[in-house]
Amino acid sequence: MSGQPIRVMVVDDHPMWRQGVARDLDEAGYEVVATTGEGRQAVRIAGATRPDVVVLDLQLPDISGVEVIHGLVAAVPGVRVLMLSASGEQQSVLDAVKAGATGYLVKSAAPHEFIEAVRRTAAGDAVFTPGLAGLVLGEYRRLATEPEATDDAGTPRLTDRETEVLRLVAKGMSYKQIAQRLGLSHRTVQNHVQNTLGKLQLHNRVELTRYAIERGLD
Repeated sequence: MSGQPIRVMVVDDHPMWRQGVARDLDEAGYEVVATTGEGRQAVRIAGATRPDVVVLDLQLPDISGVEVIHGLVAAVPGVRVLMLSASGEQQSVLDAVKAGATGYLVKSAAPHEFIEAVRRTAAGDAVFTPGLAGLVLGEYRRLATEPEATDDAGTPRLTDRETEVLRLVAKGMSYKQIAQRLGLSHRTVQNHVQNTLGKLQLHNRVELTRYAIERGLD
């Protein structure tokens, strides 16, 4: 980093955890340029402060961590995103990496492991909690050998669950209502919507609803 301290932004909705992470980074010689507990605010702040690394929690109160990653990558080209989450679920890890996260660390990691992970992330290394790297590599190998399914018109084919969620979105139901209807978590519903948006190359729920209506899915 040309002798300059690594600039880091910390995004986590738990104040005590956020402050503790920022303190550990500061004591290790990093420059903490900002901290916040909201995803939309994180994207705005990142555009102004230009951090080298964003330490990001997966679950935030306003938008999902996956949405934040998309916003960060667009706002600060070249930014590295290190997920620091309590969840080590397979789908959470894969969704984060597909969105553009450089690495993924669970919060049970030791402080020295976290500090080293930030340094390596800034250097461009892919850093993962032991066991998760193999998961990500295996998924990308599968994608490389299995072309994405499409329908007769060449549109990427949605899974049954994604189609089910899409129908409920088109009916105007909120993520919370969909989660209750299908017996899923709020985050899982968000992930299904984000995956569907990515597959269909759409940008928001309005476009998603229009797509569903045009195909009679409502």
